Parts: sequence; structure tokens; C-alpha cells
Amino acid sequence: MSAKIFVSGLLNVETTVSVRGFPINYYPIDFLSFGVNSNVAGVGCNIAKALTALGDSVILNSYTGSDAEAERIFAELREYGIPTEGVRRELKSTPTSVILFDREGRRQIYCDLKDIQDRMTDPGCMDGALRNADAALLCNINFNRALIRKARETGRLTATDVHVLGDVEEDYNREFMENADILFLSDEALPCAPEEFIQRLHERYHNRVIVIGMGAKGALLLDSAANRLVTVPAYKDAKVVNTVGAGDSLFSAFMHYYVRGLSAEDCLKRAVIFAGIKIGFNGAGVGFCGEDEIERIMGQR
Repeated sequence: MSAKIFVSGLLNVETTVSVRGFPINYYPIDFLSFGVNSNVAGVGCNIAKALTALGDSVILNSYTGSDAEAERIFAELREYGIPTEGVRRELKSTPTSVILFDREGRRQIYCDLKDIQDRMTDPGCMDGALRNADAALLCNINFNRALIRKARETGRLTATDVHVLGDVEEDYNREFMENADILFLSDEALPCAPEEFIQRLHERYHNRVIVIGMGAKGALLLDSAANRLVTVPAYKDAKVVNTVGAGDSLFSAFMHYYVRGLSAEDCLKRAVIFAGIKIGFNGAGVGFCGEDEIERIMGQR
């Protein structure tokens, strides 16, 4: 069953570089065989691609510049069948990023947002798109601040991923956490055990569902409706090439199944498979499998 999902987030051109390890020792040149790659990515793009691969229809909202990077982004979105009407060429330059990663899957990201953080989407212009969507997935970027409030007001199912979070009262992410029915984050900067932090988040924001991605340890789920706290193990057959974009994949697949009406735990079981397959590819915006592959693996368990 196909859903219509509103996605609003960053689009960029990403370069990944394979390194020998961290920390990186200085040397003037290193020769790599297929170790440097460039892809269209960004959280908004990753989510839109993932949902499209799973069979959903996407309404995309974002910004680019009017440069060669933007042309590449538009071409790839069209190739994936993702509508580009909501992508506006209003930036001075299109955002770019460079990601260093090692054989263990660790990564170091340099993200140049250009002037995108100065943009603010007019929520009034998005009213029709939001009301026609089954859910709104809004990335934690400045131009979504008013938009996530608008989505909540229209009664849409709202979801966000705040990625790295070290404080439940963090100023930058507070608006997103306050207005999200579904809240995702990583365990990378938590000040305490994930089980304790997820309870703190729920006590503060009362989100319907909270998921903390924990990499090789799987993902922790708090489902307030079912009054459950459960850990779902990582996909055991995952082949780790590059973990960049794993969180976006986990988030996207979870929302795909959640909109379809599956329980939160069943959604997360499928999402860890989707993310586990994705990290076998090099780049945040590649490696998305279809729903049939996930269900095939689920049937073997």
C-alpha cells in the first residue's frame, strides 16, 4: 500500500573519502582505488529516496542554488521519480559535504550548508501539501521550524530525527522535539544510558514514539501507546562498508511501515533490516532496497 509522505530537508552533493583510520596522520598524498566517491545526498534526499524505494509517493520541500551541483541534484531526483516542484533554487550555492570513513565504519563529516540556514519556509504555502499527506517528515533544519508547528496544527502525523543530542533541553532542537509525534535520535552523544535518556525525553516531550539508534547494538524503542520499552537487535547479516546515512534509513523505513499501521516494534524490526542492507554501500544516498527484500528476510526469521 503506497502512502503519500511530505518530506522537508537538506539536499546536497556529498563526497566520501576512505581513510586508513582515525586519527589521520599527515601525509601529502594518498592514492586510493575507488576510495573517493561523489553522490547526491542530504537528509531530505536520503529520506525521499528511501521512501520511494519502499514504494511511497513523496512531496519534497527543499532549497538549492543555481549551480552545477543543483543541476546534478535535480537530474537525480527526476531519475528516481521524485517530484522537484517544491525544490527552490534560492541559495547562493548548493550545500556540499565531505565524509571521511574508515574500515570500521566510523566517519567524520564536514558539512557546508552555505546559506540554507538563513531560509525559512512559509508554512501557509505548504498547507495544501501537508493536508494531502499521510505524514510529515521534517528534518531538524531552520527552514522547518515554523513548518513542523504547522504540520502539527493540521493534524498530520509529524516525525523528526534530531540526530546527535546531548541534552533534553537543547535549544536548537527543542521546537522539533516539542512538535514531533515520532522522534528519532542517535546514541552517539548521550550523557547517560540510552534507557535513562529515552525516559527523560518522554517525560519532557510526551512523544508517541521515540527511537534511539545504537549502531551495531540495534535500536531502542519507547512506544507510549503500548507502554513498552524494547531493544531491537541490529541486522546480523549486515556488511559494513560505510555507516553514513544509516540513521536516515532507519527513520525512513520505520515511518514507511508506521504509516501503514504496523505496530511500532514491527516497524523497527523491518527498519533495522533496511538500514543494515543500506550500510553495505558507500554513500548516504545509495543502497536502498525494496519492501519485498525486507519481507523476504523477515520470513526467514
